[in-house]
Amino acid sequence: MTGGAAAFAARHIGTDGAAQRVMLDTIGYADTAALLEAAVPASIRLADGEGLDLEAATEAEALAELRTLADGNTVARSMIGLGYHDTHTPAVIARNVFENPSWYTAYTPYQPEISQGRLEALITFQTMVTDLTGLDTANASMLDESTAVVEGMLVARRASKSPSNVFLVDADALPQTHALLAHRAAALGIELRPVDFTAGASVDGDAFGAFIQYPGASGQVWDPAEVIAAVKDAGGRVVVAADLLALTLLRSPGSLGADIAVGTTQRFGVPMGFGGPHAGYMAVRSGLERQLPGRLVGVSQDADGAPAYRLSLQTREQHIRREKATSNICTAQVLLAVMAAMYAVYHGPEGLRAIARSVHGQATLVADALTARGLPVLAESFFDTIQVRVANADAVIDAARARGILLRRVDEGTVGVSFDEVSASTRGIVEDLLAAFGGADDAGAAPAGGPVGTAAAQSFPAALRRTDDCLTHPVFTTHHSETAMMRYLKQLADRDYALDRGMIPLGSCTMKLNAATEMAAVSWPEFARMHPFAPAEHVTGYLDLVTQLEQWLADLTGYDAVSLQPNAGSQGELAGLLAIRGYHRSRGDDRRAVCLIPSSAHGTNAASAVLAGMRVVVVACDEAGNVDLDDLRSKVEAHRDELSALMITYPSTHGVYEHDVIEITRAVHDAGGQVYVDGANLNALLGFARFGDLGGDVSHLNLHKTFAIP
Repeated sequence: MTGGAAAFAARHIGTDGAAQRVMLDTIGYADTAALLEAAVPASIRLADGEGLDLEAATEAEALAELRTLADGNTVARSMIGLGYHDTHTPAVIARNVFENPSWYTAYTPYQPEISQGRLEALITFQTMVTDLTGLDTANASMLDESTAVVEGMLVARRASKSPSNVFLVDADALPQTHALLAHRAAALGIELRPVDFTAGASVDGDAFGAFIQYPGASGQVWDPAEVIAAVKDAGGRVVVAADLLALTLLRSPGSLGADIAVGTTQRFGVPMGFGGPHAGYMAVRSGLERQLPGRLVGVSQDADGAPAYRLSLQTREQHIRREKATSNICTAQVLLAVMAAMYAVYHGPEGLRAIARSVHGQATLVADALTARGLPVLAESFFDTIQVRVANADAVIDAARARGILLRRVDEGTVGVSFDEVSASTRGIVEDLLAAFGGADDAGAAPAGGPVGTAAAQSFPAALRRTDDCLTHPVFTTHHSETAMMRYLKQLADRDYALDRGMIPLGSCTMKLNAATEMAAVSWPEFARMHPFAPAEHVTGYLDLVTQLEQWLADLTGYDAVSLQPNAGSQGELAGLLAIRGYHRSRGDDRRAVCLIPSSAHGTNAASAVLAGMRVVVVACDEAGNVDLDDLRSKVEAHRDELSALMITYPSTHGVYEHDVIEITRAVHDAGGQVYVDGANLNALLGFARFGDLGGDVSHLNLHKTFAIP
């Protein structure tokens, strides 16, 4: 690389020639080539000219390429819903959190003494969630709503008194949640039983739990208290996925009797981003705290006895309990959780209720207008989503798209419309909607299409209306001016340590600069405001970006295909292990369920294997972290007919480049197993060797470690 391209690469390489010389002299190597020759086994090193043939872009060229990709996306007024809603990110939060390296370059807050700002923001997030859900304890965020529902199901299974393996699933749940539940339940032997609770179906007593969507994917709001009571009377536990904005007006899951509440905080100021990332949430009733997955922030004391925040109850987590952990989730979407929490702080309880009333009021306004035109709205009670019976759904959707609005096709005679904070403040959108549904000719009956006020009548029953106060902590009633909010965010950032203040010498996550040029495009509307279910012709830029990145990553790793679906290392591990499980089953090898894991591996490996329905067998390592070849061969032979996979990190968690790695992977393959190479430390290998060449069949890559995302 020369010129501008070299300068761009240098943004990520903190050492200059002089510093490298000192380090090389200290450890006794003439140059970096000699060091790499000694560290990386010759049997796996790429020859000169091998690998990805891609000319490096300058910083300006990279930004221009991103602009070209962004121009391939069409920003429309998305009213598709299904768990993703357009939202206004307050500028004070966008500037001081989302685009601020004090927040997006920090490391996991394992060291509370340098993390008090983020920990306070996360305990604010937890307080927001517990207040709105009416439950006792919340964790510091989940990966997304669907994953949170699955984790809620697993909490219910562990806590239930029922011996059943049946889990009741609301027929009106989000389609992506149905899909993930089915995929994850199959690996764990859980039988899912769909139930139309709103049709008065009786609750089967033979179930360890039930899941309810509140409000439903159809938009319907109904009272689930009797269903919840029936499930609990039979010894089961109840998981409710609740819309946090709706909960400012609707009774909380806790007040209805639910044990576990889950969901997403996306509509609290976090852009849709074509599906993520967004912070999910989970809250539980008292007594279930130790069953919670993920991080939990608590209040403790510092050395002087003053109150201080720290991560709590870590004995639940996989880095300690390994295969016995409650979950394989480590950190979740902290940056997005901070944004959602600060959105609640900035608006406060009254501001959030005003937004909710505006959204609900617009939905009610349009529902009444469509009903007056002879188009039936299917649910009498709803919050922000209506489903409308029409003669030709495709014609309505096409007419709406011609007006820049995206609607949901439910079936050939039903159209779904979801309202949000942006639609409620958009002039002319009501007229455009009515015109798309065929109501434009009746101008005399057309309601005003300006921003909706906050006094619209609520369409849901009085028994479901929230009457208790929430978000009563002073943090939610103090920082409502932009000046006050800016100062509060600065105070929090000043109590934290991130790359804007100095280096973070934690090798496990190889912290590096997230260059401003790389981050700039994240908040562009063409990337930020895209709904994941937008029509393909609206997202050609995103599709080109995804296709290109998948091919680059495949070439860099020596694999044949790449999926960008998992949004965490833990989920990448699980997806890869489930792929291995599926491979064996496709060949009729249903017995293959043993996963060999070296004792030096990160605990997430073992936790993921258990969630994939595998049985963990530990392989011994020496003091340096090398796999004990004799112990490996012994255990491969002992489990030859039931061996599913070996999980190995390369280089290892101890920083070791196993020189016998080819022999290790060959032994597993010879016994019919597959090799999972954990890509957590790919940063120490990229460009010099490929996982596929050393015998890997499946890997996950931590993009925040090797590819500079936050």
